[in-house]
Amino acid sequence: MYGWIWRHLPGPTPVRVLEALVLALAIIALLMFVVFPWAEPLLPFNNVTTPS
Repeated sequence: MYGWIWRHLPGPTPVRVLEALVLALAIIALLMFVVFPWAEPLLPFNNVTTPS
C-alpha cells in the first residue's frame, strides 16, 4: 500500500518526501480531531473504578 502511494505522488524524490509527510500529518490530524472524539463515547473506558 505504501509503495502504491509513493508511486502515485507527483514530483522528484524531495517533493515526494514532503508530500508524504504532509499526507501523514493530515491523516493524524483527521484521526485526532474527528475520528477519536467521535469514537470516544462508544468505548468502555469511562467506567473506571479503584479498589478501596
